[in-house]
Amino acid sequence: MGVSAENGIAGRHSSNYQSDRPWSSLDSEDSLSAPPDITSYMPDPIPISVRRPQVAMIARPLPKYGNAELMETGDGVPVSSRVSAKIQQLVNTLKRPKRRPLREFFVEDFEELLEVQQPDPSLPHPEGAESTPIQGEELNGLKNCPSSLEAALLRWGAIAPKAPCLTTTHSNAKQPYTLTYGKLWSKSLKLAYNLLHKLGSKQEPIIHPGDRVALVYPNNDPAAFMVAFYGCLLAEVVPVPIEVPLTKKDAGSQQIGFLLGSCGVAVALTSDACHKGLPKSTSGDVMQFKGWPKLLWVLTDSKHLSKPPREWFPLIKDANNDTAYIEYKTCKDGSVLGITVTRMAMLTHCQTLTHTCGYSEAETMVNVLDFKKGIGLWHSVQTSVLNMLHVVSVPYALMKVNPLSWIQKVCQYKAKVVCVKSRDLHWALMAYKEQSDTNMSSLRMVLIADGSNPWSISCCDAFLKVFQSMGLRSEVICPCAGSPEALTVAVRRPQEGSSKPAGRGVLSMTNLSHGVIRVDTGEKLSVLALQDVGTAMPGAMVCVVKLEGVPQLCKTDEIGEICVSSVATGTSYYGLTGMSKNTFEVGLVSDCVYVRSGLLGFVGPGEMIFISGTLEGLMQVGGRKHNADDIIATALAVEPMKFIYRGRTVVFSVNVLYDERIVLVAEQRPDSTEEESYQWMSRVLQFFLFLSEVLQWRAQTTPDHILYTLINTRVTYIYYFPKFPSAVSLDLIAAFYGCLYAGCIPITVRPPHPQNISTTLPTVKMILEVSRSVCVMTTQAISKLLKSRDASVAVDFKSWPPILETDDLPKRRCPLLYKPCDPDSLAYLDFSVSTTGMLAGVKMSHNATSALCRSVKLQCELYPSREVAVCLDPYCGLGFVLWCLCSVYAGQQSVLISPMDLEVNPALWLQSVSQFKVRDTFCSYSVMELCIRSLSSLTDSLKARGMDLSRVRSCVVVAEERPRVALTQSFCKLFKDVGLHPRAVSTAFGCRVNLAICLQGTSGPDPTTVYVDMRALRHDRVRLVERGSPHSLPLMESGKILPGVRIIIANPETKGPIGDSHLGEIWVHSPQNASGYFTVLGEENVRSDHFGARLSFGDTQTVWARTGYLGFLRRTDLTDASGERHDALYVVGALDEVMELRGMKYHPIDIETSIIRAHRNITECAAFTWTNLLVVVVELDGSEQEALDLVPMVTNVVLEEHYLIVGVVVVVDTGVIPINSRGEKQRMHLRDGFLADQLDPIYVAYNM
Repeated sequence: MGVSAENGIAGRHSSNYQSDRPWSSLDSEDSLSAPPDITSYMPDPIPISVRRPQVAMIARPLPKYGNAELMETGDGVPVSSRVSAKIQQLVNTLKRPKRRPLREFFVEDFEELLEVQQPDPSLPHPEGAESTPIQGEELNGLKNCPSSLEAALLRWGAIAPKAPCLTTTHSNAKQPYTLTYGKLWSKSLKLAYNLLHKLGSKQEPIIHPGDRVALVYPNNDPAAFMVAFYGCLLAEVVPVPIEVPLTKKDAGSQQIGFLLGSCGVAVALTSDACHKGLPKSTSGDVMQFKGWPKLLWVLTDSKHLSKPPREWFPLIKDANNDTAYIEYKTCKDGSVLGITVTRMAMLTHCQTLTHTCGYSEAETMVNVLDFKKGIGLWHSVQTSVLNMLHVVSVPYALMKVNPLSWIQKVCQYKAKVVCVKSRDLHWALMAYKEQSDTNMSSLRMVLIADGSNPWSISCCDAFLKVFQSMGLRSEVICPCAGSPEALTVAVRRPQEGSSKPAGRGVLSMTNLSHGVIRVDTGEKLSVLALQDVGTAMPGAMVCVVKLEGVPQLCKTDEIGEICVSSVATGTSYYGLTGMSKNTFEVGLVSDCVYVRSGLLGFVGPGEMIFISGTLEGLMQVGGRKHNADDIIATALAVEPMKFIYRGRTVVFSVNVLYDERIVLVAEQRPDSTEEESYQWMSRVLQFFLFLSEVLQWRAQTTPDHILYTLINTRVTYIYYFPKFPSAVSLDLIAAFYGCLYAGCIPITVRPPHPQNISTTLPTVKMILEVSRSVCVMTTQAISKLLKSRDASVAVDFKSWPPILETDDLPKRRCPLLYKPCDPDSLAYLDFSVSTTGMLAGVKMSHNATSALCRSVKLQCELYPSREVAVCLDPYCGLGFVLWCLCSVYAGQQSVLISPMDLEVNPALWLQSVSQFKVRDTFCSYSVMELCIRSLSSLTDSLKARGMDLSRVRSCVVVAEERPRVALTQSFCKLFKDVGLHPRAVSTAFGCRVNLAICLQGTSGPDPTTVYVDMRALRHDRVRLVERGSPHSLPLMESGKILPGVRIIIANPETKGPIGDSHLGEIWVHSPQNASGYFTVLGEENVRSDHFGARLSFGDTQTVWARTGYLGFLRRTDLTDASGERHDALYVVGALDEVMELRGMKYHPIDIETSIIRAHRNITECAAFTWTNLLVVVVELDGSEQEALDLVPMVTNVVLEEHYLIVGVVVVVDTGVIPINSRGEKQRMHLRDGFLADQLDPIYVAYNM
């Protein structure tokens, strides 16, 4: 328990003054209460007592300072001593609470997530019988086998000294170096003598038998490593192979120092070439790496070693239980452990590999693997010497230069065996060109070291398909599996002439995430294809145990950890007894002791072992287990060759909010652009192309997850999904997905308003006509409205297409669901009416829809445990996307509030946000205005009733216009008393060509506000000024640009890019752009290049979409989540609404803002032009006698601030100016009404 600084001071005072008794004023529990510990909250602080240690008292009397009685009581009475007064002040300070209780500082919003989740009985669970251990075949047939690897080296060095042992190739065109068995024996003997007799003195040698030494050799020098390894074995020294530290920082990151320190390593063996490349200090010695023990570096080249005397000979023992070598392993957390392997285990392991792989003397093996650890060490360094093989080593540096080098070595040496990884097969395929001299018929075994990884099966199949015509036989492909703890677990045997097919399985990834094996079919990304890695090794027993709890055998259809009982395994983690017992001493029902391999899998038919991943790569997300190898396999299945390097993909997890989140890191190819890589990444994040598939998948995997929350109604996935296939639904969302499942193109249309049916119904009819709809899906209530007498007056009922009422449909489900064959096909049509009165429908493809939902998900960090409140018009634009699409795509719970319901209860939206403790909400300007107008005098009442908006992190206003700074500021100021933070309110921007261009995310910087000179804007110039400057106009950033969206500012006339100081049209390039116009009504001469514009110079290849809005970009000093400077987009206004008067360009919103400030009774106004005259329509909220007073005020403010003369001033009643559902003024509709004399004005003033 920590002690505060005050307590520490008190302790020092008591020690300095050496009081002969404890000070009760400091020891008292009443006088000392510690402030709350912010790391672990407890309701009541626990008193802390400071106790002095019991020490021997000195005989002589010690002086006492001050009045001891007063100091003990601590009542604050002044004392005579200055020291006592200071101590008394300290005691009084300690009495007072220094901090408020921690609960007042922080309230955990996610405590409910800590509750223990009960297992769901509906989830997949294993149903098979209990599995049984499988037994490998007997180890026999090895006649005249040496009793140890040292004995084997002695035999071959004596009877075949010129036989090639190792051939090393280089990437710098050097001649290959061949190490013979005679040279290997003599050099190893020489090194063993020097280790034991030439380091230190005769009386005190540095190295004794049994000591550990580090082997530090690069990957391109296997000969020097092999000499050092066998030299250590002859000297009975334990080698510890490690990687070469390239920099001081590199050594610390590898955590090698912990391994060397725990093993007691004091000597490091290395070659002369490697020693020259090590980082050096100023004195020329090898730098002391951080965390490493102090090492003596010994060069093992022959020129640095003394020749042993003729009479000296090492003792060649039979294999025993002494430690032979230590192999390192890197754990999930980055720590490094050392696994000890005894001499008996090493020899037995080599014998089992000889029996399994069928090695014979003088065979040639090509090795591409790392020879210092794992399968490369076991085959190319150890087993090769036992069988007198000739190993041809191909270093990684040569593979990078020439990926076909190992195939060339196979053909050159007519190799029988090759040890590779699946990435080597992939690289060879990518670099291969048809050659007549390629002959791989000599191969009898291609050992795939990572054959247990899911992505290896595709590499093996593709490699076999290409090289089968060149002599490569299918039966020679031999995947294997192993781990540092269990060594080799299984190998598929090479069977020449065998027609037995390899074991394969296509499993459901959904069931695998629950640890259950279920066979699936079909080529889709939601399944995992596995290949077997053979059967158990000779003399070994293999079983599968449960991942959690006491070791128990798994069921036959359950994923578990592979455990091995054999002599040929590791024995312990060096120096870590506790961890070793849990891994190397697993007891089950039998008397055998098993070793955990760290591999996950199961035993399939024919006792074939299948590996599905590793325990280190296991991640638990949302109650389900995912393996890193599975995720990599899924990522590589999404067009991997075009964008990323296949062998450079890493998956790990980070803890976020009591759960793990998956992170995938892939290295981008240099010939791949950022945009292509983003699209690939987006497809990996959500590998479904169609929203209907997403909904179907969610309904199958999480049927009870809450999808939508309406007022007093909660709807789950499983509630909606059964109704969609037969196009049955009770609302807009279900009807939309019902159309997708039926193969129809849905068009969402706002129903006619019952109280204004004569004006709203023709718009509905017009959309149906221009979209060529063949059917109307609606509810029974709206159907009756369409058939009513009032509706027939506006539109003849007989002219409607067939009407399908979705309230009560048969329960029979459609047997076949429609699946789009092309992701670029049309998903739905988005119809809307612009502020200029143009009715247009844009085409949204499945690709664009998925990309749009994907970027919104990334920007807002949406996932199933999130709740989002949406109070928007659900029929078009971003409102429709947030209402109907995003919840299905991202899985978040959406609280839906209809804006029409706010007319009855204006507080409904904010009450829902407070009630459901929503952190993110979306609204429109009309909703915001309604709340300000209706709730301005009720904030105290709302606060008294418990409304709390302090949890709101982002309140985004969705619009297709310039952000209304004054309105958002008024909203923040009004609801500040109920906890709304001003920083939470931001805006979004979208338009017809791209429904979501900007949207304030959760991790981006706060939106910025700049001030521009209005006079410069009139000349399409952008000039930034200080706040409060004359003619300054505040412009707020329209949210953060969405991922995958590129923006450029172009001149709308010349179509060329313009500089930062110019105002231009916003052009956007994004995969979520609409495909084009389906129908345009009201402005037939609309520009045909809205969706296919190209710049006239510069980047002329990129296809852009023209938004029709003017704006500019500014790079701010703020940084986004990636650490880069943030680019802000500022929208000024619509290009079609710009009014050109007196040679200058004006935006109606600027004039309207000035007019609204002119008089308190002006509730709304609109400005437009008519025959070069400026017409202003103002709504009067007051008596008609005040109408005449408004005219001079309107004309004066426009003249003073904008230097314009108002031609016509029209004073009307409130509600006359038409406003659409997004809160945007329909100025052209108002203009048409003015020209048709339909406004019924209170007063009209002409200034012609």
